[in-house]
Amino acid sequence: MNSTNEAQWTPHTPQRDFVELEEDVSGSPLWNRDLAPTTIRERTWSTWNIAALWIGMSVVITTYTLAGGFIEQGMNWWQALVTILLGNTVVLIPMILNAHAGTRYGVSFPVLCRASFGTRGANVPAVLRAVVACGWFGIQTWIGGTALDALFGRVWGGWDALAGGAQVMGIALHTWAGFFLFWGIQVFIIVKGIEGIKHLETWAAPLLLAGGAALLAWAAWRAGGLGRVLAESSALQKEHNNFWALFPGALTASVGYWATLSLNIPDFTRYARSQRSQMQGQALGLPLTMTAFAFIGVAVTSATLLIYGRAIPDPVALMREFDSVAVILFATAVIFAAQLTTNMAANVVSPSNDFSNLNPRLISYVTGGLITALIGVLMMPWKLMGSVGSYIFTWLLGYSALMGAIGGIMICDYWVLRRQRLDLADLFRPGGRYSYTNGFNWRALIAFAAAVAPVVPGFLRAASTPNFSGRLPDPTLSDTLYTYAWFVTFGIGFFVYYVLMNGHPSLKGDGPAPAAVAGAAGERGAA
Repeated sequence: MNSTNEAQWTPHTPQRDFVELEEDVSGSPLWNRDLAPTTIRERTWSTWNIAALWIGMSVVITTYTLAGGFIEQGMNWWQALVTILLGNTVVLIPMILNAHAGTRYGVSFPVLCRASFGTRGANVPAVLRAVVACGWFGIQTWIGGTALDALFGRVWGGWDALAGGAQVMGIALHTWAGFFLFWGIQVFIIVKGIEGIKHLETWAAPLLLAGGAALLAWAAWRAGGLGRVLAESSALQKEHNNFWALFPGALTASVGYWATLSLNIPDFTRYARSQRSQMQGQALGLPLTMTAFAFIGVAVTSATLLIYGRAIPDPVALMREFDSVAVILFATAVIFAAQLTTNMAANVVSPSNDFSNLNPRLISYVTGGLITALIGVLMMPWKLMGSVGSYIFTWLLGYSALMGAIGGIMICDYWVLRRQRLDLADLFRPGGRYSYTNGFNWRALIAFAAAVAPVVPGFLRAASTPNFSGRLPDPTLSDTLYTYAWFVTFGIGFFVYYVLMNGHPSLKGDGPAPAAVAGAAGERGAA
């Protein structure tokens, strides 16, 4: 493929801690251009690009409503925000650890999974991650579509009477029209590739921050001050559960919110300029943005109680209350940008690579993205968002169990057993050290199954409980384990994989030290 030599380096190229593939493996059935490791020249994302990525993904309606969901179940406003901040700080740790391999070796998530799960076994975690992303793609598309529906309804009086007010599956045709219009816009963007997403996130981040600040300022002004607004937040509580009874499930849900990205973050950091860029960008962009926007959601929802006499937790529904078309247009632009940036980054990049990994010769990044968009519709996102309980305590907690197990195995493999050394060429060789037994590492699969098994009974009980709010009467041990799903599966996956894999022959002689491959020392600054 690409050789590393003096002529390729520029004064701004980080050479220490970077590895570039020297051998031509393009003839391998495990290779295509989208899955190939990035070259050093392609690693251009700065600290701001990484931070903007997280701002774009965090400023989204599901973040806006997250703290409100916790308050509805019985927390007060500051307890909800501390829980969200803590959860995002916790998930930042595996995020940075998994990001390291992407930055050092230029590999994507499914390719990195080959080291632990095998060249074919990597499809197991990749497809599980992809299915979750498809569900999120559908949810964010549904919200963006309803925003367009609200806009058209305000600027054109005949929009809501479209097709005589007919309904399909209990949903008005004009709402379906807004949904599929937003879906089509995203499909168009998918074909632009990853570099287009970088620019989209960079330019959208200031708009999203300005929109959130403007909304908070408006709410405080109309409701008589921020102090009064926060005092009113207690009226949002529909339940009055003890904080410590809610905290474990809420914390796990907060971790689970980004548990998916904690796995596939190499899909982005493979383009980072340096380890410092990816670490600083993520630390600056994730926990504080998530907490700040969740705070805006709580404050504005509380303010609507004072302004309109009822709580309006959905910003799309709130937008319908405004009289000014200019304000509605600005609000729509912010919501549109929020949903678009989140979907294009968080819910398209990873499944596109994951589906491509199933058959690299037949499925490209673009094809994988189109598959994602189609499955996202088939998963019926309007049902996933049906209630706060199903969203937070079934959807977020449920898939966090899967993501935790995979994360524990990956981190144990890369950081503890391999000590950050990989053989890049063998990741693309069907008969290399990562092929294990017919392409599957049964040790990783057993560790995954052992990690998930203890939380399955709790998940089934939660999923079958109508309006589940995170707490079941007379909880069993399995219910308690499910409440801590991500933590439980991460720990078990890590431990079982270590026991089964320690001393395995594939761990010996993994790639040479990065400095020997990438050349002399020196690292570009993060900016």
